[in-house]
Amino acid sequence: MHVINQLQLEANMSQPNTNTPMLMPTRRDIRFALDPKIISEWHYSGGPVFTTFLNIFSTILPVGERFFIDSVRAYRDKIEDPELKKAVTAFIGQEAMHGREHEEYNSAFLAKTPAARTFERVVTKLLKSATKHAPKSFGLSSTIALEHFTALLADGVLSEPLATEGADPQYAALWRWHALEETEHKAVAYDVWDVVMGRGAGAYLGRSAGLVTATVIFWGLTIPAFIAALRNEGQITNWDGWKNFFRYTMGDIGLLRRQIGNYLDYFRPDFHPWDHDNREYLQQIDQFLADQETIAA
Repeated sequence: MHVINQLQLEANMSQPNTNTPMLMPTRRDIRFALDPKIISEWHYSGGPVFTTFLNIFSTILPVGERFFIDSVRAYRDKIEDPELKKAVTAFIGQEAMHGREHEEYNSAFLAKTPAARTFERVVTKLLKSATKHAPKSFGLSSTIALEHFTALLADGVLSEPLATEGADPQYAALWRWHALEETEHKAVAYDVWDVVMGRGAGAYLGRSAGLVTATVIFWGLTIPAFIAALRNEGQITNWDGWKNFFRYTMGDIGLLRRQIGNYLDYFRPDFHPWDHDNREYLQQIDQFLADQETIAA
């Protein structure tokens, strides 16, 4: 009976999810006028501790997105589906734009926060080493795991108005733009994994191990960097700031708390990113672009 159940499990995993929507990402060249003088306080409602948390996360986005681009590009020649190939090209374009805008964002934070510079160097060295020495499949597994992270955070930003309410409009707009595009392309790298690795037991174990590894390394590096940055910023004993931070991450706003179930869904054998179908938020893109054009005019 155990053998039969195992064979059935492998058969179920080998079947791709054909009921998920196919969305084509769009590369958008958008710039934001960020005021570097408010880098440590731009989220006025969230407070300086929550602002530092978002800043420390932003610190590694450019190097992370270069890693994602390289990991997906390494398999582009193996993709025969013309639609998926176009989606990969758009994915690369979007990630490049995100990296550029977050480099602009990060410049002020890196200039005043030594812990952020150290964090950036450590992550850069780690990802360069992984690209050079680890199998290509490890890079792709890490990419789809970290894309799962960013998709969950994006959903938190888009589903909870309080996430950006009370923040500086330009910083809030950058995070909202990033969230919209992360949602738009959240399945692209995963679909590449499905094509090149399949849906067998080996592919399942590979992607699951990728998420466990990414989770341990990401938080193992991010939490100490966050604490060190708060010391640099003189906010480590800002108890009101910590209360606000808890409220935004694990409390009633709960940007992280609300995503725990979606995070765990990744370990289902038949998981696909669009099982969590939140594409209704993408209807906001046209209005968002129109608002940005009005601001720039």
